[in-house]
Amino acid sequence: MAAGLLALGLSACNSDYLDIEDRSYLDADAAREAAGHNPDAFLNGMWAHLVDMYSDAHDSFNFMSVLHACDWAGEDMVFANPQTNYFIWDYQLDDRMNNYRRVYVNWSTFYTAISKANEVIGLYPGLEAADANGKALLGQALAYRGMSYDYLIQLFRPYMGADGNIKYDSKGLPVYLTEADGYSTDELLELQGVNTVKFVLDQAQSDLEKAVELLEAADYKRANKDYIDANVANGLLARHYLLTQQWEKAAQAANKARQGYKPMSKEDLHDGMVSLTKNPEFMWGFIHSTETSTVYASFFSHISNIAPGYNGLGYKTVCIDARLYSQIPDDDYRKSLFNGPEGDSSQPTASARYPYANLKFGDDGNWTMDYTYMRAAEMYLIEAEALARQGKGGEAATVLGELMAARQPSWSKTNVTVADVLLQRRIELWGEGFVFFDLKRNNKGMERTYAGSNHLQTDLTFIDVPAQDPRWTYQISLAELQENSRLTEDDQNP
Repeated sequence: MAAGLLALGLSACNSDYLDIEDRSYLDADAAREAAGHNPDAFLNGMWAHLVDMYSDAHDSFNFMSVLHACDWAGEDMVFANPQTNYFIWDYQLDDRMNNYRRVYVNWSTFYTAISKANEVIGLYPGLEAADANGKALLGQALAYRGMSYDYLIQLFRPYMGADGNIKYDSKGLPVYLTEADGYSTDELLELQGVNTVKFVLDQAQSDLEKAVELLEAADYKRANKDYIDANVANGLLARHYLLTQQWEKAAQAANKARQGYKPMSKEDLHDGMVSLTKNPEFMWGFIHSTETSTVYASFFSHISNIAPGYNGLGYKTVCIDARLYSQIPDDDYRKSLFNGPEGDSSQPTASARYPYANLKFGDDGNWTMDYTYMRAAEMYLIEAEALARQGKGGEAATVLGELMAARQPSWSKTNVTVADVLLQRRIELWGEGFVFFDLKRNNKGMERTYAGSNHLQTDLTFIDVPAQDPRWTYQISLAELQENSRLTEDDQNP
C-alpha cells in the first residue's frame, strides 16, 4: 500500500529530515513538547523533501519538476530544438502511463509530503495546540497536507466535467490521515481506498482553513521564506477556493494573502527570478545553498536559457509560444523577458539567442538560485479572476490595475472579463507551473497547430489536445496499485 511506497527514501542532497526513529524514544507528550520548543527543526524535513532528487534522474527533483513537467503539457512553452532531451515526453503529453518515472515522481512527491505532514499532525490530538510554537508547527503541516491533496486530485483524476462543473461524486484518491484527525484505526485504513473527489477536496479545504486559523492565532513570524506563515496559508487557501469555484472566498483569501506585499518593480522583474530574499514580491519558496543545490538536476538548469545548465549548454532551448508573445503589448515590461521573432545575438548563450527564447529566468553564478512557490502577483490575479467570475468587472479591474501599474503603466481598463484575467495569468506566471492546472480547471484544451506557430512541427509535438482528453490526467502509479490492496485495476484512469 502507499505507506510502503512513502517509506521509500528518495535520495537526498539534504539530510535534515524529520527523524521518526529518534522520536520513537519519546512519549506523545514529550514529542509534542520538543516540537513546541523547536518547530523549525520538525519542518526542515518537509521543505527539504520538496527539492529532493529522485535517484539520479536529472528531470526528477520533486515539486518544481512536477510543475515544470506540467507546464510542457500546454501551448505556452515551446521547445526550439528537436533533439531528444529531458521533458520532451511531457511536451508530447506522453509521460502519463502508470509505469513511467514521471508518474511515480508526481505521485510520491505529494504522498511523501502528506506522510511527513502526518508525522507532525499526529502529535496534536484534535488538531489543537496549546502554545504559539505548537500552533505554528501544526498550521504549517496542515497547509502542506492540504496543498498536496489539491495537487493530487488535479494530476490524477479527471475531476472537471464537460459542463464546467466539478464531478464531486466521481472517483477520487486514497486519503492518509492520523488518529489526531478524529478517526479510528479501522477508519484510517478504509480511507486508504478510493474516496470521492468531494471527500479529497473537502479534506484539503479543512486542512487549509485550519492552517490559516492556527497561524493567525499564533501570530507566527517565520525565520525566512522557506516557511509557511498566515499569508502563504491564505494563498494556498485562495488557490483551493479558485479550484473549487468558490469565487467570493477566493477573492477574500487572496486579498488577505497579499497584504504586506506589492508587485515587484520593473528592475526586480528583470532580476532573473533567482532570489527569494532580495525580491520583495516573493512570498514562499526554498532558499538554496551550495549544500542543497542539485546543479544540472534542477529547475533553473531546465528553464533558464542563461544559466549554464542543460539549456545554457544548448541541449534544449525553452521559448514562449509565438501567439502568446504577440498578445503582450510592446510597452509591457514583461515583453522584454523574451526575445522577439528575430532573436537576440547579444545574449550570452546560444539558447538565449533563439527567436522567442525566454530570458525571464537567470543565473546567480553559483547554482544557488532560489525556488519560488508563491508570489504576490498570483494573489492579485486570483482576486481579480474571482471578482470577474461574480460579474464584478469594475472591482476586478481595480485589483488587476494594481498589478498592471507595475507591468504596463499605460494599462487603463475600467472593466475586465474573466478572459482578460486569464490572459494576464498566462503572461505573468509563464514558466512557473500554472498552465496545465489552469487549462484543466477551466475545461480548455490546447492548440499548437495554428498558422504561424513556432512549436516543433513533428508528428508527436505539433498537436492539438481538446479538453476532456485522457492525456490531461496521469494514471495512478503502478507501485501504488501493486502495494495498496484497497485499490483495483478498476480504479485506474484510462
